[in-house]
Amino acid sequence: QVQLVESGGGLVQAGESLRLSCVASGRTFTTYDMGWFRQAPGKEREFVAVISWIGGRTKYTDSVKGRFTVSRDNAKNTVFLQMNSLKPEDTAVYYCAADRQRGSLNTGIRDYDYWGQGTQVTVSS
Repeated sequence: QVQLVESGGGLVQAGESLRLSCVASGRTFTTYDMGWFRQAPGKEREFVAVISWIGGRTKYTDSVKGRFTVSRDNAKNTVFLQMNSLKPEDTAVYYCAADRQRGSLNTGIRDYDYWGQGTQVTVSS
C-alpha cells in the first residue's frame, strides 16, 4: 500500500513557475514509476509526465515538453514536477500516481495503482 500526498499548488500569473511535490509513504517507493496527471474543470483526467522507478527515464505529454520537468528523490520518497512558463491552459487539479509496472512509463490512467488527493494549480492570464 502506498499513500501519496501532493503539495505546492497555487495561483500564479502566466509565465511564472511552480514546483509540485508528492510525498509517498511506504518502503517500496523506489519500485514504482511515478506519474503526474491533471484534470481541468469539465475535462477528463490527462497524462502529464512520468518518471521511471530509477529516475533515468522520463516521458511528457507534448503540451508541456520543454516547460515541465519531472524528477524524484528516492531517499526522500518524493517526486517533483517543476512547471515553468505556465499558461492559463495549465490550470487544473494535478495528481501524482504510482505504477507498479516499473520501467513501463505508462501514460494511461488505468495503469496506475495509487493516487494522491490532488493539488490545485491556477494560472491567470
